[in-house]
Amino acid sequence: MGSTTSCCVSSSPKIRRNAHSRLESEPPDTDLSREDTGYNLQHISDRENVDELNLECNPSDHPRASTLFLSKSQSDVGEKRRSLYVNHLTHIAESKQGTNRRKHSSCSTIYLDDNTVSQPNLKFTIKCVTLAIYYHIKNRDKNGRQLLDIFDEKLHPLSKCEVPDDYYKQDPEQRQIYRFVRTLFSAAQLTAECAIVTLVYLERLLTYAEIDICPANWKRIVLGAILLASKVWDDQAVWNVDYCQILKDITVEDMNELEREFLELLQFNINVPSSVYAKYYFDLRSLAEANCLNCPPEPLSRDRAQRLEAISRLCDDKFKDVKRAIRKRSASVDNLAAVRWVPAILS
Repeated sequence: MGSTTSCCVSSSPKIRRNAHSRLESEPPDTDLSREDTGYNLQHISDRENVDELNLECNPSDHPRASTLFLSKSQSDVGEKRRSLYVNHLTHIAESKQGTNRRKHSSCSTIYLDDNTVSQPNLKFTIKCVTLAIYYHIKNRDKNGRQLLDIFDEKLHPLSKCEVPDDYYKQDPEQRQIYRFVRTLFSAAQLTAECAIVTLVYLERLLTYAEIDICPANWKRIVLGAILLASKVWDDQAVWNVDYCQILKDITVEDMNELEREFLELLQFNINVPSSVYAKYYFDLRSLAEANCLNCPPEPLSRDRAQRLEAISRLCDDKFKDVKRAIRKRSASVDNLAAVRWVPAILS
């Protein structure tokens, strides 16, 4: 591709000229092996200088690295303990009054946790993701890291409403972030998995570009992450012009520029391994549990019970032949040591 470290065999014109001039001045050595010549190229993975230490410190790339939002949420330990204590007292008071009763399964009704790693609950996942973004903004670096122009809402407003002069000082509430994200997901009909990938791309952007999410840029950063996650995850992606129908005052050119800059800052690394996805899912559940945000159990409906029964019957038929092959056809009486059960007579 024009680079000296390209995986192509042929070199650049400049290097070829230098090689010809060197060959004219010195006679060729016939004893050179293939390794001494330039034809035995290394694999591209061997030529790339990957910093393993930096890779392990990046939570969006390495499954063993701790997520940024979880560490930021644990920074304010005193406030969290006070909030948990208040919530605990509130829970005790509501339990005494009988207003907050935990739902338990019975013979007629079965309650299930409708939130799994393969099929997360949409509303609960969006609440957790927006809570993580809220902690990112609240516990950001106060020294003031660089603010890129492409994400500055003053330079690229999302609406025609005038942006206040102190827009960079007013931290948004978690409800405001939730309404913004919920509007985009409802209008574009995005899935809960897309919300988790959005958070992965957001933290990857903060790590790669060395920026912080703040009141001045959080809307455009979240919009860019949702735009990219919807195209990578969903088979039928939402076009940029469709987002212009949701956000009436934004242009297609602005959306294209936002997507292009976001990809360049991510260094075109849009891969999300399954281990990283699972880590973010379980860390979001830990964040929700620490903030008393629980997914309400849903009652098992008749249709879902029939689907579960059909799936279990299908799995049973699938492994029936395997069980039949493992089962012994005959056994010797000498080695038979089974316990014989005798029916008891109750008088």
